[in-house]
Amino acid sequence: MTCKVRFVNYPRQYRLLKTEFDAVFEEIMSGGDFILRRHLELFESNIAAYVGCKHAIGVNTGTDALYLSAHALGFGAGDEIITVGHTFVATIGAIVQCGATPVLVDIRDDFNIDVEQIESAITEKTKGIIPVHLNGHACQMDQIMTLAKKYHLRVIEDAAQALGATFKGKRCASFGDTAIFSFYPAKMLGTAGDGGMVCTNDDQLARKLKALRDNGRVDSVEEIECYGYCSRLDNLHAALLDMKFKYFDTWVERRREIAERYDKAFSDIPGLIPHPKSSKDYFDVYQNYVLRSSKRDELVAYLRQSGVEVLVSWPTPLHKQKALHLDHFKLPKTEQISKEVLSLPMYPELTNEEVDYVLDVVKALAP
Repeated sequence: MTCKVRFVNYPRQYRLLKTEFDAVFEEIMSGGDFILRRHLELFESNIAAYVGCKHAIGVNTGTDALYLSAHALGFGAGDEIITVGHTFVATIGAIVQCGATPVLVDIRDDFNIDVEQIESAITEKTKGIIPVHLNGHACQMDQIMTLAKKYHLRVIEDAAQALGATFKGKRCASFGDTAIFSFYPAKMLGTAGDGGMVCTNDDQLARKLKALRDNGRVDSVEEIECYGYCSRLDNLHAALLDMKFKYFDTWVERRREIAERYDKAFSDIPGLIPHPKSSKDYFDVYQNYVLRSSKRDELVAYLRQSGVEVLVSWPTPLHKQKALHLDHFKLPKTEQISKEVLSLPMYPELTNEEVDYVLDVVKALAP
């Protein structure tokens, strides 16, 4: 079956913004400004102002943003870090790669960490919490930060999917000791490759992160402050992202319009659970629109046969991935949701006609 509705349509966005994309490429290539130059600094400044934090540090990937945050906060052997199993593997990988031990708690129906389970998971070895703002929906950060203060824990917000989302009027990535974004192409603000960023309000952490991303250097190529890594957000990617960033709020509104149409269409269909709706405390940005169905595999097959690209994140929960050695955790809600979820096409260039087609296909299979 020919694909009628792409899950993400990169060429369409390029065609719409081709003149601006090409101008950015010409400016960077003709000027030879490739590494740690003005365009990166401008983009970092714009993201920091948008989020409401003091520092934004561009790095190579969202994965590196997580790992460098864990490293900068001193997570290591003997430490326990609380997070979830319903996330991309990089969240847990950052904990393991720095020598610490992941402690997984279950999620709620909004796909985010169940804050009521965090306190019982805290031990004398617990050093941090990594809440994941999944699908563009914020975690309950007030309760998380209260627990962090009570038990002297550090917090890394995994906001890879939540640029622009808010909780009680405050943007994701402005609560924790550090917070991370990903600029992977499929993200709401994505580049033509990989990219990431760490946000923080702590001056010392910001300097440490800048050193870690550039082989231990900050102000001078000669003075080394520590052993570091080569994990810089390239100037070309930063310039492309900054060009696109001026459209970001408009794109979020389009995502919310599409989500509202999905919500309305699916709310009365038996066997389907639409994406969780926001309450007054939340402003969702819909990185993904996640539908739940007790007949998920049948629905996925039918959508694909009908030419609609969909994504399943993640059919095998991380604690059931044998190579990760996490099967001692009991996460019933995570396991249930992993059997039911699928993500529908959701991007601002999606046309109303394409949305209608997706709705018609889903309704055709509904009882």
